[in-house]
Amino acid sequence: MKLKESFLIFLRGLFMGSADVVPGVSGGTIALITGIYERLIGSISFLVKFILLILKFKFKDLIKEFRKIDFGLFIPLGLGISIAVFFISGIINVLLDKYTGITFGFFFGLILGSSLYLYTHVDKLNYKRLIFSIIGFFFAYFIAGFSALQVNHSLFVIFISGVLAISAMILPGISGAFILLLLNQYQYLIDVLHDFRIKVIFVFFLGAISGLLIFSRVLDLLLRRFKFLTLSFLIGLMLGSLRIPWRNIVNSNSSLFLVILFGLVGFVLVYFLEKKFNEN
Repeated sequence: MKLKESFLIFLRGLFMGSADVVPGVSGGTIALITGIYERLIGSISFLVKFILLILKFKFKDLIKEFRKIDFGLFIPLGLGISIAVFFISGIINVLLDKYTGITFGFFFGLILGSSLYLYTHVDKLNYKRLIFSIIGFFFAYFIAGFSALQVNHSLFVIFISGVLAISAMILPGISGAFILLLLNQYQYLIDVLHDFRIKVIFVFFLGAISGLLIFSRVLDLLLRRFKFLTLSFLIGLMLGSLRIPWRNIVNSNSSLFLVILFGLVGFVLVYFLEKKFNEN
């Protein structure tokens, strides 16, 4: 049973890693619809406590806390994400280049289906939750409309890019890849990965770890204390982020029939993923 569970978490990692390299799609969305989002955020948040113990030299407490780290989640999930980022990213880039409208049509359906799925977990959408959804919608919508900044590829910029991208990646609806596009780092980092430039990869990874440890704790606190308001905000984020795939669909010359068809495939896939992963 543990082997099966680890394999299913590994598959989640593959899906999340594939989503994270696409501008406009968030790995956090995949984590939500496959049922591990709150477990993931809580586990990452716990790592902050563990690291603080190391920094405070409280080594007596480390062994006890070490056993609480969710290695059953982190190892297979991290392996799946890493494989997807390094190997599947090339395939996705080809699809985005040659079949732009169809590919983004698929992602449009995936995001829309995910937001509707998340809505079923909000209990009742009262006026407070509706306001948070509207705020989330406009926040993501305006970010999606920004133009790429003309910034350099210095190590400091790479570090900050890692902090911002990873924070976006764990938010459903906000794409870490799109944040990298806005910072003019997306294509540069794709090339860095394929050329295996260790120094740049290390600096980006350091920024990503820093952002992950800080932001995940805030998000974990919000999910525990204001769960439904936070979920309502996330629904708005996901709906607002639809501006990205929609813009790419409109600017492409793809067949409308195929765009709609693959949009429906993405929409139905949410139901399939939710059912298959959450029944285990």
